[in-house]
Amino acid sequence: MIFATEEINNSTDLLPGISLGYKMYDTCSSIAKSVMVGLALANGNEVVSVPLEAPCTRPAQVQAIIGETSSSPSLAIATVIGPFYIPMISPFATCACLSDKTKYPSFLRTIPSDYYQSRALALLVKHFGWTWVGAIRSNNDYGNNGIAIFTETAQQLGICLEYSVSFFRTDLPNKIEKIIKTIKYSTSKVIVAFLSSLDMEVLVYKLSEHNLTGYQWVGSEAWVFDSQTAERDQHHILDGAIGLAIPKAHVSGMKEFIIDVKSLNSWDNKLFTEFWETLFSCKFSQSKSSAENQRECTGHEDLSGLQHSFTDMSLMPILNNVYKGVYAVAHALHNILGCNKTCKYKVKLDPFMILQSIRKIHIKTKEGDEVYFNENGDPPATYEIINWQLRDNGITDFVVVGLYDASLPADKQLSLQYKSLIWAQNSKQVPVSVCSEKCPPGTRKVLQKGKPVCCYDCIRCAEGEISTITDSITCMKCPPEFWSNERRDACVKKEAEFLSYEEMMGALLTAASLFGTCMTAVVAFIFFRYRKTPIVRANNSELSFLLLFSLTLCFLCSLTFIGRPSEWSCMLRHTAFGITFVLCISCVLGKTMVVLMAFRASLPGSNVMKWFGPTQQRLSVLVFTLIQVIICILWLTISPPFPFKNFKVIKDKIIFECALGSTLGFWAVLGYIGVLATFCFILAFLARKLPDNFNEAKFITFSMLIFCAVWITFIPAYVSSPGKFSVAVEIFAILASSFGLLVCIFIPKCYIIVLRPEENTKKNMMGKVN
Repeated sequence: MIFATEEINNSTDLLPGISLGYKMYDTCSSIAKSVMVGLALANGNEVVSVPLEAPCTRPAQVQAIIGETSSSPSLAIATVIGPFYIPMISPFATCACLSDKTKYPSFLRTIPSDYYQSRALALLVKHFGWTWVGAIRSNNDYGNNGIAIFTETAQQLGICLEYSVSFFRTDLPNKIEKIIKTIKYSTSKVIVAFLSSLDMEVLVYKLSEHNLTGYQWVGSEAWVFDSQTAERDQHHILDGAIGLAIPKAHVSGMKEFIIDVKSLNSWDNKLFTEFWETLFSCKFSQSKSSAENQRECTGHEDLSGLQHSFTDMSLMPILNNVYKGVYAVAHALHNILGCNKTCKYKVKLDPFMILQSIRKIHIKTKEGDEVYFNENGDPPATYEIINWQLRDNGITDFVVVGLYDASLPADKQLSLQYKSLIWAQNSKQVPVSVCSEKCPPGTRKVLQKGKPVCCYDCIRCAEGEISTITDSITCMKCPPEFWSNERRDACVKKEAEFLSYEEMMGALLTAASLFGTCMTAVVAFIFFRYRKTPIVRANNSELSFLLLFSLTLCFLCSLTFIGRPSEWSCMLRHTAFGITFVLCISCVLGKTMVVLMAFRASLPGSNVMKWFGPTQQRLSVLVFTLIQVIICILWLTISPPFPFKNFKVIKDKIIFECALGSTLGFWAVLGYIGVLATFCFILAFLARKLPDNFNEAKFITFSMLIFCAVWITFIPAYVSSPGKFSVAVEIFAILASSFGLLVCIFIPKCYIIVLRPEENTKKNMMGKVN
């Protein structure tokens, strides 16, 4: 401050003809003393601006205050002087609470607010994937407000705090012991420390007593670039620490000014004595605190070879903030006094006027640093990211590994150089600090009861659901035509399922259908070859050939059920099946009625055959079949069957099937077949004991019994069978009932025709049963 003041006073461009005066106060970081200093300054009994030509003849009100360096004392002073609007510019008080202009209207600072630092620390923690951390804060305004903003930002970023404890260097031993135990038994490996340098020194000493090494420390600017803290970390507790620091600065001439012993001695004899004794661990002979075993100070000790934070300029960033604060006040005064070659001395200075002028300035120092304040009295927020790296000689280097600039877009604010980083215990591997490991794709997070959101279990996605990202909180359902793969991280197209000719079941049913067709053709050939024999002619050979034709169609219609359903096959399969089976049953019904009529006709005086001759038989078959044709036409017209993709029956497959369209139409077709079959069965059952040597009614009865049994059992089997098996059940029912009719009605006749030709006579056909 003195350096900047003297530089301004010696300048001919800034405040020409004006000398800045000052008074220094030591608050000793005491809030009580800070309030006293604030009250004293508010009384306005110190000179801050005097013209060179005229001596001070009256006390002048203090126009500006440079300080304090801690947040809590700054709060106290800012509260006291706020109503008087005396500008106060702090070089190192970072508490975000000081940005509240309703409470602290005259406070400004040349160091960024902790609002930005806390957010930057949270972004830094998130950047390295640390979602489970501990936090230690100074139990004052700096630490409490800083960690509060960090916690809020961390929660937004998905970071959880396992613990957050307050610490002050004067805490009782039992409280310190409790903090040590909290750290020792925690599972997090990263500790965010929002501490002052003095608090950090005491804490490191306590941690070293318990040998608590191996933790990754993330620090605030108050201690992370403090060389004294590094020097006192003899047990390497903080090795590999990473944190934020005020960007390095250089002010030409400042180092030479500071180590100039004559300048030091001329400031304040008491201040010089205390400083010199501390710096060289000696005592002046006139000093009251001189001890016998301490060497005597000469005042001519060599500062140039001394390794100390005061002489090595490690504190230059803070010193530069003081320098910029003094220049801000000087430029504000320069503008108010309308200085050009000379200044208007008679302008009455008012603290509020100076405050407004300071807020508006936008200047550059001689080193090119910009100085200006936003609406909250804060400068632009820029931090260096530094990493503690231990050299071979045991000295800790503060290596710049990145930069944080709050003025850039959110995704570009943080930049890091990974190759330069050294972590705790001299490791080059990024530490891991998580409550739960990341959930891989194919799983989702489920929070553990009673624990923070960072503690969770990884649950595998359910069937048909996937997650494609790490740490997914939900699983997405696959589209209807897709299904999850085994790893549940991708949707794959569902396998299409339908009864095909290539698979074993389809091939067997096709073979059975073709075999039935061939078998029917052979029977038809035999009947045609022996069409003039009595056994063929005995029961209307025309109906027999029509029945064989309809059976052939029944066997062949089962083939329409095999293969991928299409629009035409869906309409054909059920209608063809319904019409051919009605034609078949109509023929059997006609044959049954012929048997009954033939027996009635053999009775004396009966002329019943006149009413049921060949024409009537053909007409009955036509009428019965036409009714089914009409039912099928109505079905196809109103709501025909159509191809349908069924996603529900088998979850991981698409079942291609034919939807019935109108369920009523389907069951009307089956019901009509059932009515005819039942009627035919009843008639055949009544005619089973007619006195013929070859009574066809017995075989028709048995064939109808098989037919009805097959279709009665078909209904529950069809309803309960999934997918292609329901189609297979329907085909099996068609084939079984067709084979039943073919075997029961025609095979006994073929047996006689081919193997027992001697029984194929009219006499044998008309023989009486004994």
